[in-house]
Amino acid sequence: MTKDELKEMLEKVANGSLTPDEAVTKIRLQPYDDLGFAKIDVHREIRQGAGEVIYGEGKTDEQICKIVKHILASDSESVLITRMSPDSAERLAKEVELFYDKTSKIGIAGKRKTDCSRGNIVIATGGTSDIPVAEEAALTAEYYGSRVTRLYDVGVAGIHRLLDNAAVLAEANAVIAVAGMEGALASVVGGMVDCPVIAVPTSVGYGASFNGLAALLSMLNSCASGVSVVNIDNGFGAGYLANMINKSR
Repeated sequence: MTKDELKEMLEKVANGSLTPDEAVTKIRLQPYDDLGFAKIDVHREIRQGAGEVIYGEGKTDEQICKIVKHILASDSESVLITRMSPDSAERLAKEVELFYDKTSKIGIAGKRKTDCSRGNIVIATGGTSDIPVAEEAALTAEYYGSRVTRLYDVGVAGIHRLLDNAAVLAEANAVIAVAGMEGALASVVGGMVDCPVIAVPTSVGYGASFNGLAALLSMLNSCASGVSVVNIDNGFGAGYLANMINKSR
């Protein structure tokens, strides 16, 4: 049930053409759609303002296809798919309209939104190796309508690269700082801006980085105020949260 359908149903209750009990029954009959291998949360957009997102990793090509087609058939214009393999994307593209980005492994099935003009989110990476996670964040935020400014390879090993973009950072409603190694970028950015900073530790780095654990702990211990941290390599979570912040400002 879409927001428009819910509004129409409530209007019918208001004008007496539908009883409250009948409306409750309609809502209760659609808590989720059971596909056997997946239970589609059809009310998520009503509750949260954004529909269900498909996590592609670990799902078969057939499962992804069935979930996507079911969601699109339920009045959704598009579906966001994260961690989608190129093989799964190739298979799905034969079934539905699909945008796929190999770098971030983000897929958008159905009609891709073209209006990405709301506010401004700045995404900064420590290095080029962090771009796949950063692009997952960027494409997620753009999918929900936010404008994204990318500042890639501006890590603290050459801090003048970041300082040269101080004016760009100052215009952000939210900054996503993506970095592996020791994860120092988030603290530096947090000391430069007056908006929330979302830190994303990545699994980039040598042995003692412990696949992102060192960066995660550094970011959690940031001395800069206003820095929050998502999980290792969780570009999607950062992009989603940054969009929520951006649209509320």
